[in-house]
Amino acid sequence: MSEYNLIEYEVNNKIAIIRLNDPDSLNSISKPMGLEIRDALGRCSNDANALVLTGNGRAFSSGANLNSDEIDMQDKDRDLGVGLEEYFNPMIMQLRHLPIPFISAVRGAVAGVGCSIALMADIIIASKNAYFMQAFCKIGLIPDGGSAYLLARTIGRARAMELMLLGEKYSAEQAHSDGLINRIVEDDQLESTALEIAARLAEGPTTTLQLIRASAWAALDSSLEEQLDRERKLQTDAGRSDDFAEGLSAFLEKRPAKFDGK
Repeated sequence: MSEYNLIEYEVNNKIAIIRLNDPDSLNSISKPMGLEIRDALGRCSNDANALVLTGNGRAFSSGANLNSDEIDMQDKDRDLGVGLEEYFNPMIMQLRHLPIPFISAVRGAVAGVGCSIALMADIIIASKNAYFMQAFCKIGLIPDGGSAYLLARTIGRARAMELMLLGEKYSAEQAHSDGLINRIVEDDQLESTALEIAARLAEGPTTTLQLIRASAWAALDSSLEEQLDRERKLQTDAGRSDDFAEGLSAFLEKRPAKFDGK
């Protein structure tokens, strides 16, 4: 898949940028858009050293596209879980195992599975007008895309329950106060801020950053003993990299390191 209709994909200065590009639907994520996102995610780790994911228009994403043409409401045995299994869950796992650092830059509505995608990022930057929403309960569905997992492990069970059971808007300011997101910026500074951080990551020790991502994700589900054992193994890999050799030399020589990602 080389041409995209529902997203934009570009690479500049070792930074891949994916923009959800269906602003008329507030970037609601249909199955075709999901396939395009997955294709771009598969490309970006070969094309770049860091990823920025954002959305065109006034919203990051209003969530899954629930177009009635895709759901047969006359079928009493309809299974909405199939779409999760075939499209959205693989995308979430693809983001988890992405070998490069990942930044989400969000504005406006960040809802449903769009919220899950944004929260999978290593660094989450929101404009002041952004709000997060778990509105599944309003249409008789449960949060998906790993929402319960991400929210409960970040802001705690009680706050996560409130968001999911009531389906209320959750402002960027409150999300920042609760530790769900990293930074809030003016809307006109959103993408430039994300790209500035991405540039720092793109010049970093790529292999080591991949190991850091793996370690941090694994820590969510590990005992201390398991995590210490994992860190011991990952540190062995990091210590054998060219980037460590360069980093140590630069430290001893009191100069900036020039990493090549090996």
